[in-house]
Amino acid sequence: MALKTAKTPKIKIPKQFRSKSKLGKAPGAITYIGNRSKQDTYISVLKYNDTDYSKKVIGIQEVKSKSDTGFTSLVDVVGLTDEDAIAKIGGIYDLNNLLLEDLVDTLQRPKIDEYENYVFGVFKMLYLDGDEKLVVEHVALCLFQDTVLLFQENEDDVFGEVIKRIEKKFGRIRSRGADYLFFALLDAIVDHYFVVLEDIKEKLEVLEDEVYNDPQKESAKKIQYLKKEILRIRKWVFPVKELVNRLIHTEHHLISKETKLFFKDTFDHCLEINEDLVLYREMSTSLMEMYMTNMSNKMNEVMKVLTVMASIFIPLTFFAGIYGMNFEHMPELRWEYGYYYLWAAFILMALGLLIYFKKKDWL
Repeated sequence: MALKTAKTPKIKIPKQFRSKSKLGKAPGAITYIGNRSKQDTYISVLKYNDTDYSKKVIGIQEVKSKSDTGFTSLVDVVGLTDEDAIAKIGGIYDLNNLLLEDLVDTLQRPKIDEYENYVFGVFKMLYLDGDEKLVVEHVALCLFQDTVLLFQENEDDVFGEVIKRIEKKFGRIRSRGADYLFFALLDAIVDHYFVVLEDIKEKLEVLEDEVYNDPQKESAKKIQYLKKEILRIRKWVFPVKELVNRLIHTEHHLISKETKLFFKDTFDHCLEINEDLVLYREMSTSLMEMYMTNMSNKMNEVMKVLTVMASIFIPLTFFAGIYGMNFEHMPELRWEYGYYYLWAAFILMALGLLIYFKKKDWL
């Protein structure tokens, strides 16, 4: 994807202050922290087993803490700004208030908490919108015996392929339990990190060509913008590796040994992603150094041309100054062809200096 040279992109991230939002409140207070306006909470339930499948939208009063016998359920809760709704859902599933506090805090660092009856995780879902801009969405997953609770900020998500696999009965997902569904959702989040990194890589390559061939003033702003994007992505993605590693080695009864094998594949993806992030950060730093070097070289070229011009005109100015003096007795002033001799000397001197500079490879 080509970067526009006419207009430099700017990061517009609304300032959020967690400390001010939580100031004076008790631990576990459910306080939404984010930049979204008030929105209704939308709940859908996807229920399936090896032979049957159903999906419907429900109200909070219809939410059940357990799935029907023989079924695995995905309860998708969209909208985190309604604190009362989140509190009611938390009460139905007997979720810890500290957990709910992290759930509605969109600045919360990715984490995994293990409780006796469930496993709770907070992650960041990254994807590109229609304008190829990075979107960071707060996501929480809660694994129960036969149910996975999914909390997200809006309906635009990265789980379309997972839902499609359930609907069309692709792969093994319909024949496995809730822990595999938990893995599939987390794996979808991690897979979309690759999509975002590929976009970053493409932008870096375009900038590299621009900086190498024709660096402009706007190039520095683009490099700095991209470097901030990389650091922003790294902040939300880097911790996921350790969280997945924790799920691989957990002794929690809700995660089977078979599912841990699949988490190992996700762990390998996380390793690759983190290595790429380190590489791209170094590339952005190198790009800035290359930009500064090229701009310095361009300035040196300009200074070299000006220096050569000055070197040519200094001796010419010297002779012109001599014959511009107003002494009465200057023999050359009365030569009939003195003016033409002087011009010939000027031209020969300038040509001689140009030939000398050329031989010295100064031109």
